[in-house]
Amino acid sequence: MTEEQRRAALMECLEVFTALWKERQNAPTTGRIDFVTALANADATRGLDPMEYLGTLVLLIVGGNDTTRNSISGGVLALNENPGEYAKLRAHPELVTNMVSEIIRWQTPLAYMRRTATCDTELAGKRIAKGDKLAMWYVSANRDEDVFERPNEFRIDRENARDHLAFGRGVHFCMGSRIAEMQLRVLWEETLAHFRHVEVVGKPVRVRSNFVKGYAQLPVCLHPH
Repeated sequence: MTEEQRRAALMECLEVFTALWKERQNAPTTGRIDFVTALANADATRGLDPMEYLGTLVLLIVGGNDTTRNSISGGVLALNENPGEYAKLRAHPELVTNMVSEIIRWQTPLAYMRRTATCDTELAGKRIAKGDKLAMWYVSANRDEDVFERPNEFRIDRENARDHLAFGRGVHFCMGSRIAEMQLRVLWEETLAHFRHVEVVGKPVRVRSNFVKGYAQLPVCLHPH
């Protein structure tokens, strides 16, 4: 996709969501609390600049869609690459909740985030000046051998799997983390109930990105009980 095509697609996205904004601004919210309605009517966001609105929407699409679906695909691939763990899951379906954290650690659907230093400081012997741009590599932290035993192994019963940093930390902690965990948990509970095996039957095609760790294609075959 060229830069012109990318910009045209973003402007089309803004046009569609601006129409939704105008439709839902000052509209009754009884029984409906969707994201656009909330933005259009909240005191803190009702005056958003169009490009700020677009940026917020893109963040929602990436943070609330790409991450979860790529964690789903990553989990399927990890279980296929580690058949012993898949057998363990079938024998102990109660491990699903812990497995969800291990999938998120293992996949780390967003490889990093960039932040700006707000003051001069020093970290691990490195001086950081106020205003410096920093890339925090979650994918590296989630394979830290000082935190995770045998970090390059996928283990669904890993005791500290929940210590991953894929959701960030502090004031920037992912606000959708709990719904993401719930979506993955329910999906795997239902998958185990209906299918003996979700078999990967072709080579995964990864997206070309140094930010999103995900899949453009992952062909599978579903084997019912």
